[in-house]
Amino acid sequence: MERHPENLLEALDLHQLMTTIPSGLFLVDLRQNIVHWNEEAARITGYSAEEVVGRHCSFLEGIECGSGCSLYDQKVPKPVVGAVCRVKAKDGRRLFLLKNVDLLRNERGEVVGGIESFNDITELRRTQLELEKTLRGTEAAVRERTAELKTEREWLRTVLDTMVDFAYISSDDFTIRYMNLAMIEVVGDRVGEKCFRAFYQRNDICEECPMPSVMEEDVVRQERVFIRPQKIYEVIHTPLRFTDGSVQKLSVYRDITDRKHHEELLEAANRDLDAFVYTVSHDLRTPLTPIIGYAEFLAEAYGDRLDDRALGLLSEIQGQGRRMVSLMEDLLALSRIGNLERPAQTVPTDEVLRQVLREFDALIKSRQSRLEVDTLPPVRIPETLLFQILANLVGNALHYAGHSGQPIEIGGEQNAERSRIYVRDHGPGVDPEQSEKIFELFYRGTSSKDRAGTGLGLGIVRKIAESYRGRAWVEPTPGGGATFWVDLPNGEQESRDHEPREI
Repeated sequence: MERHPENLLEALDLHQLMTTIPSGLFLVDLRQNIVHWNEEAARITGYSAEEVVGRHCSFLEGIECGSGCSLYDQKVPKPVVGAVCRVKAKDGRRLFLLKNVDLLRNERGEVVGGIESFNDITELRRTQLELEKTLRGTEAAVRERTAELKTEREWLRTVLDTMVDFAYISSDDFTIRYMNLAMIEVVGDRVGEKCFRAFYQRNDICEECPMPSVMEEDVVRQERVFIRPQKIYEVIHTPLRFTDGSVQKLSVYRDITDRKHHEELLEAANRDLDAFVYTVSHDLRTPLTPIIGYAEFLAEAYGDRLDDRALGLLSEIQGQGRRMVSLMEDLLALSRIGNLERPAQTVPTDEVLRQVLREFDALIKSRQSRLEVDTLPPVRIPETLLFQILANLVGNALHYAGHSGQPIEIGGEQNAERSRIYVRDHGPGVDPEQSEKIFELFYRGTSSKDRAGTGLGLGIVRKIAESYRGRAWVEPTPGGGATFWVDLPNGEQESRDHEPREI
């Protein structure tokens, strides 16, 4: 015969039922003395049933225990569900308990005791407290950072507003978000408009718009012309990253109209000076050739009729004449630097070096010089100027260290962006105090007093290198001597005569 649920509950062993409940559970009588303590309560608190049965429940030292207990307080409705209290375990640990409390009644409805079930939420509570602490710290950090950002924005605005240069900020959709006071005073307040329409009177994006590059967080430099006012500006476009991860463009305009005008005047003066040097050098060289030739003819044809003093004078005329010719040739070479365009293709450096060595063949043999030549990287400068570089460096090494018995080493190296050429000797070297001065035009070091030369050779080398965005310098050779380097870019030459276009 089937049992009704209530009959089934009557048949259950109450002790067995309380033992198998997965929560801590205990019963108290009307004096709040514990009469039952299940195994889970013992596991949670560390107190066994033998230790607690018969004791007043306040031994747990909970917040609500003792006089503050509301079990039998008629003003507190029963059952109490989801209360949190803190008790002391047997080992001294403080536990957080989530509990439910209710009264026990007999068949007549009379209160005979109380029942409490509880679960240990100590770790959960600690995690919650740590989370709350972290959140409070995070909120404080956010408030602090927000205040810092506000200060930074106000500082940035103050800096931009006190600048005499134009400055504006635009978003990636080309909308102007900010303009500084200097710019507003000249072109008016155009915040909210598209930059290409506001500043350049265009209906579409500028052809050389830097926005894509700035969005990749690159810094872009340009020269632009404002139609109103009609002036030339150097513009620097810089990415600004905001706290939400977005990037906007800060553009700063500096008026360089006067500077460009003076640069044009200076370039015109330099062109006139170069033309003057070329003309003077060429015209002075013309009469020197017959002077030297006549002196040589007199020495050869009438040498047996002249005394030693006269022959010495003729020799001095020849020597000074050749020195003047060398000076004129160096001045002519100097006047041509910067007037030759970079070739479209690389120049075979090794072939140019062979031509240079043929020029010095007699000097190499007379000094019994030993040269060690490695493969040279190709470069992109005019062949005539490359010849000048190699001729000056090799000639310099032969004159100062060609008789030392040590080799003169010629080589180079290259990467994706730069090419380098070196000439290394093992001679007397260069005084560190003169390592920069020797590249000055007409400067001759202390070790060159007894050697022929115009003082232009190394100056020409450096000027050629710098004209093509390179550089030249000298380093001491390990063990003694000097190593001269020339570094040149592999890419396109940056135009030094860039004319800004009106957009």
